Amino acid sequence: MQNDEGKIVDLYLPRKCSATNRLIPAKEHAAVQLNVGQVNESGIYTGDFYTFAIAGFVRVRGESDACLNRLLHEKGLLTFAK
Repeated sequence: MQNDEGKIVDLYLPRKCSATNRLIPAKEHAAVQLNVGQVNESGIYTGDFYTFAIAGFVRVRGESDACLNRLLHEKGLLTFAK
């Protein structure tokens, strides 16, 4: 819902799991949200970050590590080269 100025004024905006695209309900306490910061070549934080939400469904199955690795690789933040 938007007000007259065009700002979003909803009290609750549901999150989606970054790995499965499932909606994360408000009462799910097993879900986590991670902010991964961007750094420059010197290792200094630039102020930009990526947000990832992982549902409890994925965490219970023990697949959150693999899903997070896949998401970070898709964003170019993680490489698997030796």
